[in-house]
Amino acid sequence: MQDNTYIIRTEELISGYGKKEILHGIDITISQREITTLIGRNGVGKTTLLNTIMGFIKPEKGRIYFRGEEITGIPSHLIVNKGISYVPQGKSIFPHMSVEEHIDIGAWTLPTQKEKNYMIEKIYNLFPRLNERNYQKAGTLSGGERQMLSIARALMSLPKLLLLDEPSFGLAPKLVDAVFETIKNINQDGVTIFLVEQNAKKALNNSDICYVMDMGKIILKDKSKDLLDNEQVKNSYLGGRRDKK
Repeated sequence: MQDNTYIIRTEELISGYGKKEILHGIDITISQREITTLIGRNGVGKTTLLNTIMGFIKPEKGRIYFRGEEITGIPSHLIVNKGISYVPQGKSIFPHMSVEEHIDIGAWTLPTQKEKNYMIEKIYNLFPRLNERNYQKAGTLSGGERQMLSIARALMSLPKLLLLDEPSFGLAPKLVDAVFETIKNINQDGVTIFLVEQNAKKALNNSDICYVMDMGKIILKDKSKDLLDNEQVKNSYLGGRRDKK
């Protein structure tokens, strides 16, 4: 039976690399059409969780459900077909390929040219800067433009859930603002977002629900606006004070 409340749910998820266990019984639920964020220090298992959801890592134990269907351990390309797209950390672009070629790669799941044309128009309306650089090699783009291209490529498959790993990584403050504004626009268009982000202030100010991870475990979950006033979160992740923005 399909669960209409949550788009994705994990139950007692244990995962890692080889014999090294990174995730120790993760339970999360992500609601439809919300922005859910995951914060925590480097190396606590945030990216491992995304990689496990995407099928890049097969969990040792536990279950993953997407729209009520179990997807635990199934191949990544089937997960994409079901409606999950992933933008990994580091602006994963191919330097010698054009913007247009990246967008074309992202459309591989679309069954008709009509749908592809519709999505191309939609993407370039969302990212007019990329439209201006349609034939430009991705390696010549700025850091912010590369991040936009990575997100645009992921959106071409018409995902119901978008996983974002550190989208603000390495960007100047103004570009970080632009990326988060884009994330909110994507969410308002009906795409559920699960955001892993090192910039806790930005993450909490631009999401609905937040999970806090430490040492491979979820230690806190609450509404993002409430965690802005949580003493533990303020002292550990917000520099001891609430961000005014």
